Amino acid sequence: MENPVHDIPGVVHLLTQTPPSIQQQTLETYFTHNPAFTHPFCRVESYFPSSQLLIRSIFQWYKILSPKIQLSVDSVALDQPNNLLYVGISQRFSIWFIPLYHPDVKLVTVLELEYRKANGKYYIKRQNDLYQTDQFVKFLLPYGGPALVWVWQTIATFICFLLAIFFWPMTAYEEYVKPEYTALKER
Repeated sequence: MENPVHDIPGVVHLLTQTPPSIQQQTLETYFTHNPAFTHPFCRVESYFPSSQLLIRSIFQWYKILSPKIQLSVDSVALDQPNNLLYVGISQRFSIWFIPLYHPDVKLVTVLELEYRKANGKYYIKRQNDLYQTDQFVKFLLPYGGPALVWVWQTIATFICFLLAIFFWPMTAYEEYVKPEYTALKER
């Protein structure tokens, strides 16, 4: 990619919404020869033999599992000093063997890029798909999963509140006694 911010929406669509031959061509064009891939349900490390082939298999299974993927790239941000590209994605995932269930899922994909001065292009070295718990549970527990996560998160928040009150002496100690923090407050 010469301009990752501009080019990545097209690359995402090629990887997720095209036949296997185009997926393969896309991987060979935009990824390094030994890329890595991390997702809540699968992982490919760059040192795995044929890592690009394994990633291609993941994208092919993704298409088999959900043949009609509605997907949009909502945002793209480049952290050029660190060669990281952040891609906000929304998708409607329609699993063929659960015909009446079509969850809308959001994720952020972090792409670690490798810049090659020889041709002035960026290549994807690592893909890391980050889903919030209430999003990826939609794949595991189609009906009721997000509600269970909401209940769990609400209970955990209430427990944090109670424990913060119970252990207030520790926060008071940190606030008023610890010398390194007192010095920071005085600045």
